[in-house]
Amino acid sequence: MPINAQQLLLILPNARQVAGVFVPVLNTAMGKYQIVTPARIAAFIAQVGHESAQLTVLVENLNYSADALRKTWPSRFSESLAAECARKPDQIANIAYASRMGNAAPASGDGWKYRGRGLIQITGKDNYRICGDALGLDLIASPELLEQPQHAAMSAAWFWSANGLNSLADTGDLQGITRKINGGLIGYADRAAIYDRALKVLV
Repeated sequence: MPINAQQLLLILPNARQVAGVFVPVLNTAMGKYQIVTPARIAAFIAQVGHESAQLTVLVENLNYSADALRKTWPSRFSESLAAECARKPDQIANIAYASRMGNAAPASGDGWKYRGRGLIQITGKDNYRICGDALGLDLIASPELLEQPQHAAMSAAWFWSANGLNSLADTGDLQGITRKINGGLIGYADRAAIYDRALKVLV
């Protein structure tokens, strides 16, 4: 069942400026990866809606204060390093994401180049490569392709499918889905609120 603009705006009211662009690309992406029942669509829209600030942010914001850096990545930022890097998103990404997920050392710039993009933020060189292979895109050379709505939506639906999230959606396991996407339950109240709205609109 495709979703229409009126339904999308009832679920994600802050998406008014972009709903017209996202409705067709979401429907294409959801159709390709069998996100086609009300339960699956509601769970998917809840997650991508939260992750992208209701479809308005397609690239990770790393404009952290020193305090936030210490809280988010305590093992990566000492007090002095956090003070030095605060509000410098490129430096923050290069340190926070260095030497993991296929990224090289901080000086490589991989952390910034392969920071989170798309509706479910694909992060790290390895994940860009795997996603690009699945979608037929050279995301290693052109990571910014994931900032285009059609690729932002398709990468999210691919991630959803690759992580078996339709089966969790079928049982209403929103916490399980959130853990797969987020690694924890950050922002869960907002995800759950969007999910509840979506179920009312779609069922």
